[in-house]
Amino acid sequence: MEIRHVRPEDREFWFRLDRHLSEEEFSRKVRDKMGYVLLREGVPAGILRYSLFWDNTPFCNLLYIDPAHQRRGLGRALMAHWEAEMARAGYALVMTSTLSNEEAQHFYRKLGYHDAGGLLLPGEPLELLFTKVLDQ
Repeated sequence: MEIRHVRPEDREFWFRLDRHLSEEEFSRKVRDKMGYVLLREGVPAGILRYSLFWDNTPFCNLLYIDPAHQRRGLGRALMAHWEAEMARAGYALVMTSTLSNEEAQHFYRKLGYHDAGGLLLPGEPLELLFTKVLDQ
């Protein structure tokens, strides 16, 4: 398994998994190294992208493992890699979220994330916010 920063040549794979990101934002993630691609036996299998909540707290906006590669610990590995990089960069806390009707909430709790509140947008289920204090 290899985890590396997203590159321009990952574009086709990236947009197969991430339908929420614009072309401009993809270029920004590449430029700013705020996205990762996980490769399994040399084959792209998952992605993670993040931003800075309040411009100072890393926030995992998207974690997605290709369905053909799910349930093999790859999401856990990708999150651990991201968390380790954030700790090395000096961040003490990271955040993420998921909709209350999605199973991902249980995954994040198993990884040590704690409920930190929610956000209600019109016509949407509750968005659950999670935080995790990183080991320094």
